Amino acid sequence: MAIAENLSALKTRIKSWRQQNEVIAFVPTMGNLHEGHLSLVQKARELADRVVVSIFVNPLQFNDEQDLSNYPRTLSDDVQLLSELDCELIFTPTEEMMYPNGMASLTKVIVPGFDDKLCGKGRPGHFDGVATVVTKLFNMVQPDIAIFGEKDYQQLMLIKKLVTDLNLTVDVIGVPTKRQDSGLAMSSRNTLLSQKQLVQAPFLYKTLLATKQAIEEQGETDFSLLCTQAKQQLQKAGLEPEYVDIRRAEDLELASADDKQLRILAAALLGSVRLIDNIACDLA
Repeated sequence: MAIAENLSALKTRIKSWRQQNEVIAFVPTMGNLHEGHLSLVQKARELADRVVVSIFVNPLQFNDEQDLSNYPRTLSDDVQLLSELDCELIFTPTEEMMYPNGMASLTKVIVPGFDDKLCGKGRPGHFDGVATVVTKLFNMVQPDIAIFGEKDYQQLMLIKKLVTDLNLTVDVIGVPTKRQDSGLAMSSRNTLLSQKQLVQAPFLYKTLLATKQAIEEQGETDFSLLCTQAKQQLQKAGLEPEYVDIRRAEDLELASADDKQLRILAAALLGSVRLIDNIACDLA
């Protein structure tokens, strides 16, 4: 395994693989790796000859300076974990490398239809930052395949639309959410939770499961009422819901009773930690 700290080292390694006609899979991360990230790397290993993982905490997608400064950074531990997974290359760009002329007048990639719903509504500019950094990383790594987790489902859908709209030649693959035994979706932010909060946090997933069961098993079709009830349950458990929503899985538009492939999505604050989760709901 090698570590590329600059674009020249990255290009040299990618060029040698291309000359051998090897398939390259890419897993972009912000570090502080856990089993969820590692499942993405394992999927990449299954699908490609070579695996590249990037570690870069992207300031452009944070709209809260405190959130950015609090984001866990554990590079040495991350490198150790990746060395055990047959990852050929870790790319660790700096902010200066990613944004050489600063971010004030940066050319940005904007994918329409994501800022007015779900996570985009409460985090203005977040998805512009995601789209911009992912496009830049795709241009640098030039992967055949890119792997993303379904936990950030809205992000996954944005990247798929980005790739389609810009005719990028990368195949975007989503991997199911990795969970702790409690059901809590694995996240780098979980390390910021207290012991008490770690007991409360799984209730987010339990609430999504209950909503899914009400639709699939009980035939409930009043989605607005179900979302209201889910928010109330979250509040009773000590979480502060930002949203609970039921959307069409294919495009994240509001779901109707006639839709068959749904996604139930939620975000909530637990203390200062923002948790997100989602679950598939299949009526086919």
